[in-house]
Amino acid sequence: MALRFEVLGRFNRARAARLTLPHFTCQTPLFMPVGTQGTIKGLTTDQLEEIGCQIILGNTYHLELRPGSRLIDDLGGLHKFMNWKRALLTDSGGFQMVSLLHLADITEEGVTFQSPVDGKPMLLTPEESIHIQNNIGADIIMALDDVVKTTITGPRIEEAMYRTLRWIDRCIAAHKKPDVQNLFGIVQGGLDPVLRDICVKGLVERNLPGYAIGGLAGGEDKDSFWRVVAQCTAGLPEDKPRYVMGVGYPLDIVVCSALGADMYDCVYPTRTARFGTALVPEGVLKLKQNAMATDERPIDPTCPCMVCKKYTRAYLHCLVTKDAMGSQLLSYHNLSYMMRLSRDLHMSILEGRFPEFVRGFLRIQFPKGDVPKWVRNAMVVAGIDISECCAKCPRDAMDAPGTDIPELCPPTKCS
Repeated sequence: MALRFEVLGRFNRARAARLTLPHFTCQTPLFMPVGTQGTIKGLTTDQLEEIGCQIILGNTYHLELRPGSRLIDDLGGLHKFMNWKRALLTDSGGFQMVSLLHLADITEEGVTFQSPVDGKPMLLTPEESIHIQNNIGADIIMALDDVVKTTITGPRIEEAMYRTLRWIDRCIAAHKKPDVQNLFGIVQGGLDPVLRDICVKGLVERNLPGYAIGGLAGGEDKDSFWRVVAQCTAGLPEDKPRYVMGVGYPLDIVVCSALGADMYDCVYPTRTARFGTALVPEGVLKLKQNAMATDERPIDPTCPCMVCKKYTRAYLHCLVTKDAMGSQLLSYHNLSYMMRLSRDLHMSILEGRFPEFVRGFLRIQFPKGDVPKWVRNAMVVAGIDISECCAKCPRDAMDAPGTDIPELCPPTKCS
């Protein structure tokens, strides 16, 4: 095992920890920007260090297509190839079963993709996924799992969960560098609590360095989303990192952190930047709107990032409608926002003021008190009183059928 995970502080389920990896020592909770092919679009590695980025995520499938894992290995691994001295995580390629489903054929052996580059077939087995990731050299590598959308129902969900458990053993056997790379397993099971519980227990029995909660952020309703996170974090080990895959909305990260998760990744902050949208404490700021054309304020007066110090909304409005520099500056700001959110989560837990931080975050996001019902439900299980942030007593949100508090998470999971 090539990591050390030390919980430094906690509030109920939430925890602030030190995650020591071969290339960097990280503070959790943390957000990881997605650099699909070894780059965050429009930003240099120096800029990413400047804003406090700790781990970058790379995509196994796309890196194998271009430039190829063998070349990356020959050139000293992805860290050296992209000039990144801090930590890296590579996904397994499993997500492409969903995103490129029209190009994929899934069997017990693995998944065969039709390359979107040249049309040639590419068989990705658990063994091949690990071999590619061993070549790439990330600090954290992900097991190949059978991924299905959470909106799918029926026997396919059960099939995928049991296949994920069979594949983890093949991944473990294929992993050649456990002394320098950490293999994380991925909990599957859709929205079925029974299947999720079977998968959690099966993965925990393998005593892996860390665990991910997969198959979410794919269109399921938010009430189902947080319940799965709550169930899985309650069943995963206290002394191992917990990673909720594909989560990047700030509100989701605050809620999941309150429920005991530690790590997150998503393209959202950089993708929304390319559409001219900035992340701010109140939510989002759409810089393409005509009202921005004469606005001399920074994106966020409270933000210390280079973009907010140097540029006005009016200038950025001009860029995002005409010039690629606009998306680069907004990507810098948005990732800076996410890094600051991560630091704030860590420090508020460490300093014993996490409930106050959550309430302050919600008051700014929902000044009218219209905190979504799913957030209210989740905070009850997290043990955080947010009644002062809500227009109505949070008890009102629990009165609907199917939202009885004891049923949100069984006592054996939460107590």
